Amino acid sequence: MATPRSRAGTKGVPRHHRQQQILEAATQEFGTRGYAAASLPAIAERVGVTKTLLHQYFGTKEDLYLACLVPVGDRLLNTVRTAMGRDGTTAHTPLRVLESIFTALEGRREAWFVLYDTTLPAEGAAARRAAEYWSAIDDLAAGGTADLLRATGSADPLDADALKYVWRDLVATLVRWWVKHPDQSPEAMTRRCARLFAAAAALTPAPAGPPDPLG
Repeated sequence: MATPRSRAGTKGVPRHHRQQQILEAATQEFGTRGYAAASLPAIAERVGVTKTLLHQYFGTKEDLYLACLVPVGDRLLNTVRTAMGRDGTTAHTPLRVLESIFTALEGRREAWFVLYDTTLPAEGAAARRAAEYWSAIDDLAAGGTADLLRATGSADPLDADALKYVWRDLVATLVRWWVKHPDQSPEAMTRRCARLFAAAAALTPAPAGPPDPLG
C-alpha cells in the first residue's frame, strides 16, 4: 500500500519519534518494493531526512531491514501463537488464526511482505532471521493441522505435512488478496473467509457410510 511522501522528519522532532518515523517509512518501502528494489534515498525522502541520518540511526540497508523485520516477525508469531492457544485446536482455530493475522496487519498490511520477502540476500543476517520466524510459524501450523486431522480420525503424517503446506499457501494467498483490496476490514475479511470455508466444506463429499442391510 503506497504511502504519500511527508516531511515528518524535520528539525525539532525528538529522536525516538524520528526513529519510529523512519521504521514506519522503511517498512512501507521494503514491504511495497521488496528488499532488492527498495532504496535508502527513497526511505529518507518518505520521512524528510537525509540518507546520512538513516545510516547514523540504523547503519546499513540490511541493518535497517532487520530493525523493521523483528517487530513484524514478533507481532505475527505472537498473534498466531495466541490465537492457537485458546482452548486448544478446534474446527474454529483456522478462522481465529486468520482473524488474528488480519487484525495484527491492519494499518500496516505491507508488513507481511517484509517478513516474507523472496528478494533478501540468501546468506545475509536478515534472511537468516526471517527464516527463524518462518520456521517458528510453520511449527505452529504443523501442530495445528495435525491436531485437526487427528480430530477427523486421520493420523497419516503425510496428510498432516500436505495440509501444512496447503494452509501456509492459503494464508499467503488470502493476505495478498486482502492487500489488493484496501477497503476490506479485518472483520470483513474474517467473514469472507468463513463463507469460503463453508463453501469448501459443502463441496467436499460426505464419507460413504456402511451399506444398508435392507437395501
